[in-house]
Amino acid sequence: MKRAFWVFGICFLGFCHSCGVYNFSGASTGTAQTFQVNFFQNYADQSPGSTIEPGLDRDFTLALQDLIINLTSLNLTNTSGDLLYEGEIVEYRVSPMTATSNQTAAQNRLTMGVTVRFYNNTKEDVDFERRFSFFYDFPATSLLESVKSEAHQVLFERITQDIFNASLADW
Repeated sequence: MKRAFWVFGICFLGFCHSCGVYNFSGASTGTAQTFQVNFFQNYADQSPGSTIEPGLDRDFTLALQDLIINLTSLNLTNTSGDLLYEGEIVEYRVSPMTATSNQTAAQNRLTMGVTVRFYNNTKEDVDFERRFSFFYDFPATSLLESVKSEAHQVLFERITQDIFNASLADW
């Protein structure tokens, strides 16, 4: 009985130790210990049909920081991060998607696009510059103001997750 206890104890410690290598987010941070997210300026008004949404730049920057903090053990820094995220919001537009028999919009689509530059100072061959975008559909009878909070939550969640996957997911 005593021997079985020791064998079980050793197996349990080995199991717990091996779980430390794996994380459920799939993040591969390598030797990086810090990350930096520079402020994402809102240049959406430079894209035809897009508008400027006040505070969108701040909210998106914070959403990206929060996601990386929550899914990795990296520390946020303001300067000289091992991983650097920077970019711009380049699209924020509402467009009609479907029409009714009266030739009016039945559904609108809010689209947000972000250009991201990612630099990994510990492994430079994974650096990239890409555009990420997503959309949120809502009834044409609703004003953007009434769905904006939910729309931003959906857009931020999807776009930040796509950025995270492109930069750190090792699947």
